[in-house]
Amino acid sequence: MYLIGIDLGTSGVKSFLFDEDGNVVKDCSAEYPLSQPFPGWAEQDPEDWRRAVVGTLCSLTDNIDASKIAGIGLTGQMHGLVMLDKDNNVIRPAIIWCDNRTAEECQEITALVGAKRLMDITANPALAGFTASKIMWVKKHEPQNWAKCCHILLPKDYIRFVLTGEYASDVSDASGMQLMDIKNRCWSEELLDILDINSSLLPTLYESPDRSGSITREISEITNIPHGTPVAAGAGDNAAAAIGSGVYQNGKAFATIGTSGVVFAHTDEMRVDESGRVHTFCCAVPGAYHVMGVTQAAGLSLRWFRDNFCRDEISVAENIGKDPYYLMDMAAEQSPPGCRGLVFLPYLMAERTPHLDPYCRGAFFGLSAAHTKADMIRSVMEGVMYSLKDCCGVLDEMGVLPEEIYMCGGGARSPLWKRMAADIFGLPIKTLSCQEGPALGAAILAGVCAGVYKSVADGCSRCVKVKETVPPTKNDKKQYEKAYDIYRALYPALKSIYRML
Repeated sequence: MYLIGIDLGTSGVKSFLFDEDGNVVKDCSAEYPLSQPFPGWAEQDPEDWRRAVVGTLCSLTDNIDASKIAGIGLTGQMHGLVMLDKDNNVIRPAIIWCDNRTAEECQEITALVGAKRLMDITANPALAGFTASKIMWVKKHEPQNWAKCCHILLPKDYIRFVLTGEYASDVSDASGMQLMDIKNRCWSEELLDILDINSSLLPTLYESPDRSGSITREISEITNIPHGTPVAAGAGDNAAAAIGSGVYQNGKAFATIGTSGVVFAHTDEMRVDESGRVHTFCCAVPGAYHVMGVTQAAGLSLRWFRDNFCRDEISVAENIGKDPYYLMDMAAEQSPPGCRGLVFLPYLMAERTPHLDPYCRGAFFGLSAAHTKADMIRSVMEGVMYSLKDCCGVLDEMGVLPEEIYMCGGGARSPLWKRMAADIFGLPIKTLSCQEGPALGAAILAGVCAGVYKSVADGCSRCVKVKETVPPTKNDKKQYEKAYDIYRALYPALKSIYRML
């Protein structure tokens, strides 16, 4: 039997066909653009998502026995706002997770609900990236669009609607909308009443392995996936990555460097940081939770540098058949730990953990005429890792940081980034045979939904395989500690200047 995992990312969609043991049989990806009409804004066209997903599914089923596809799982970027009218047409471009236009709306939500009560209900303070503040922004600034709105969906749930015709979501992804009662794993009628959002606009909630719909006849005819194939509720990208990394019980955690960066720890009992520096959400294991620190621009920072300053590396990579990041890794190796006094702040899309500041911005600090492009590349990579170390510090305070961390996402392909992680975190870093944690996690959830696996734990035990362990070393510890101390001092020094900017 086959299982499909669809990962609707920020840069593009990646669709995978797995066998029952979690091995990749076939994969296909497609990119789509991100629009930034103003600084701090981030939007995408859901039609681009639809075309990309359907196209990759057609490629997956080409020259295989599609009758063996047992189920489909969905995952992807969280927090986005997709609005449909009465005819299911998209009303406006989706406002996605890294958009930070809603600072005022966050203040208004906090004032309306009360800071403590908001934490009691949603386990998180009002944040610019969450969906609730985006809804409030549209209500205030685009009343004509709000008047047309009949359905509100998250990005991956729009894809579910395309595939199944169902308006549905799962509790892990919906946790990031800031409209749920997290403890009771349901929509908060109290919060919806206060914010004047009709519950009829919201999708039906399911636990992640539950069946949320089936492939429609129309989609079956286009993609060759059998009509009626079950589609699991799925999970937000990080909750799915946890399953794909084998993080499904207490004592397990993972770090990922995708567009954003995350340190994620599983907990059977709900735990909340009262300062709101990390997120507490429902996880993809029914009845359980996770605590998660987030760096807004992790891989995005390196991609930004690549696209703007590494044209030569891109050209050479094309000629030799290598990924530009491979050449950037080699260049960064030429720079020593600490980058000769150069520190990068990866706040290109503001920041969540631990600053919760929609106004902060990225910076190179300590730049001199002696520095090279290699120093700058390495400083970007180190800055991302220092930001994730900030996340680890908060999790450690809460008593949920384990003794080792699984690493996944695009960053796990970089030998240098893995060594940095082990040395900067001071913990062993384990990488996995399948680097596509979110897609594998979605496929495992589909397998539970379809009865291929007895439980999430059963699916993980069959599909998740450790490839290597990178232990921390003492060689570069002092240089990293010195640079990290400077890194931590920079945000407080710049905080008031960010607001001036």
